[in-house]
Amino acid sequence: MDRADVDARIRSLIEPFNKKGVEIADASTFAGDLEFDSLTVMDFVAAIEDEFDIIISMNQQAEIENFGQLVDAVVKLSGN
Repeated sequence: MDRADVDARIRSLIEPFNKKGVEIADASTFAGDLEFDSLTVMDFVAAIEDEFDIIISMNQQAEIENFGQLVDAVVKLSGN
């Protein structure tokens, strides 16, 4: 699975969490642009972990601030 595939799958997963209908770009931040609170982040991360069968550690989560970083992290964790 390449970056574009991961990007598309994450975009479909983020939709129910994107309450304000913000247009998603690599630079879109979860806290600022999407206004995710900590509970939303936990639910969203769980959905990603289930979808890709990966574990995103708390340390990794702390380093991921925007959509592009998340896509890159999932690609790396998926072994692609």
